[in-house]
Amino acid sequence: MKSNGRSIEIEGVNHGATPIPMGAKVGNTIFTSGIAGKDPATNKLAEGAEAQARHAFSNLKTVLEKGGASMTDVGLLTVLVADESVRKAINAVWLEYFPDPEDRPARHTSVQDLRSGMLLQLQAIAVIGN
Repeated sequence: MKSNGRSIEIEGVNHGATPIPMGAKVGNTIFTSGIAGKDPATNKLAEGAEAQARHAFSNLKTVLEKGGASMTDVGLLTVLVADESVRKAINAVWLEYFPDPEDRPARHTSVQDLRSGMLLQLQAIAVIGN
């Protein structure tokens, strides 16, 4: 990320040929693009819902940190899943990142037709210093 730019990238993870950053910082707010469960070492989707969920949440954390935020700054997390069976994997990782039921962001999950083998995708809005 340029010191004065708003685009945020994750080394090793990208949207392929599509010119979309992983996130954007506007003022004290970070908005993410769709964050998939790609392994930064290979830029490929992990196998299975649990592995994709772990990589997606880790990638989200990286985007936030590169923008000067943390997971505690997330106000809204939107989760797209390929089918209802993926919710179990999402919930397990969600509880690791947000263990305190009194201190969790809002969350909306919906079933979507995801492409290229994606089983889930995260989108977040975080307010820095919240």
